[in-house]
Amino acid sequence: MLLCAHAADSDRARAIWAFDARLAQVARTTSEPTIGRMRLAWWTEVIEDAAGRKGRGEPVVDALRAAGAIGAPGLVALIDGWDVLVAEADIDREALRDYAVGRGGGLFRALADAGEAPDWLIDAGQVWALWDLAGHVGDAALADAALALARDLLPGMERVRWPGAWKPLRIAFTLARQDALAGRGAQRGMPRSLALRLLRIALVGR
Repeated sequence: MLLCAHAADSDRARAIWAFDARLAQVARTTSEPTIGRMRLAWWTEVIEDAAGRKGRGEPVVDALRAAGAIGAPGLVALIDGWDVLVAEADIDREALRDYAVGRGGGLFRALADAGEAPDWLIDAGQVWALWDLAGHVGDAALADAALALARDLLPGMERVRWPGAWKPLRIAFTLARQDALAGRGAQRGMPRSLALRLLRIALVGR
């Protein structure tokens, strides 16, 4: 549904979301931090390869290049955010913030194609990333800490006016905001109830 909201640039958005999912897979399947960080460093090299040769044949890399998204602002920051989860044995509040700024802020900047992003867009990305983390970790204390940090960011978002072109990000943020206030992390999969909530947010804004 969020991809549909991106309309004309859906291929670009799809490639960026797939990139985030691939980094999530790296974090999820890493048992040795050093190895995990090396895998993430490889992705940084791909993004920074001006010649466009590194990683050819890897589906996500090819999709990013085909969609013109390989140079999107925020992609390296997105990698850095995931690196926090891979590198840190104990995720304290400071590490959570670093993760959220990197992953969430980087992802929202990339999707918005905003090289000079307003602070509130980075904050919106943080809220989304913290909410998403809370729904996918097995550590209840970490999930609660992530949601608490997300709620702390919300007061600064009360009077934000989202540009029409950023509607998909507004939808993603609004969903995360509602759940964070209710003490809920992201749901896994796409149950009917979640699809209906997304539709309501897209149509009426809440």
